[in-house]
Amino acid sequence: MLLITFEPANRLVADTLETEWNSRLRLLAEAEQNYQRQRQSDQLVLNDTQSAQILALATNFRQVWHNPALPHRERKRMVRLLIEDVTVVKGDSIMLHVRFRGGATQSLAIPAPLDAWHRRRTSDSTVDEINKLLDDHTCAEIAGILNSKGLQTGTGMPFSPDIVDRLIHGRKLRSRQTRLRDRGYLTLPEAAAALGISTSEVCRRRNEGSVVGLPYGLNKYLYEPTWAGRCNNPAESVAV
Repeated sequence: MLLITFEPANRLVADTLETEWNSRLRLLAEAEQNYQRQRQSDQLVLNDTQSAQILALATNFRQVWHNPALPHRERKRMVRLLIEDVTVVKGDSIMLHVRFRGGATQSLAIPAPLDAWHRRRTSDSTVDEINKLLDDHTCAEIAGILNSKGLQTGTGMPFSPDIVDRLIHGRKLRSRQTRLRDRGYLTLPEAAAALGISTSEVCRRRNEGSVVGLPYGLNKYLYEPTWAGRCNNPAESVAV
């Protein structure tokens, strides 16, 4: 009979190997259990309600996209799922050639972004408003009216008389002075000559209200013709 004995060192090695083996077997068993659970989960069949919800997402894409509760990261995922690539061609406008993952394509034209100068430019609609107001208002009055309407310059600033004046010259609008002159209003010397009095007397009468003077700038006035209301013939009025 052969008797085999183990040295203490050899027994320690054997115990260590057995422990490691048992640990590996336990990890393998856990992995197999997780795998089976995942398979069962993947094989679950959607019920009618879940199927309807998924179809609704596909048909209501715009509503889902604009939902304020939808995080931006989800929008990015939606785009990646739908679009294969986009080709951008820049000219007077920007052409976008979109290729979807299903093979469909679509081309879109969008306006080219404005350069910095145009972005800082006061809108044409605001300038049109200034043009209308110039018939009856000074630059200071126009600035107050525009600010009361909440309008701003192209740089997002409130209006001031100087800004309105610069816009008038920069956009080549007819000035209030020109408009009043076209309507027959007189300069201070012309009004004094027409009335046969001094210019200081004209100013005094303007202040008391007996002579009509309309402002077109800071302390600048044009005067209503002294014959206004006394002559119905424009040609005769000009000749006076």
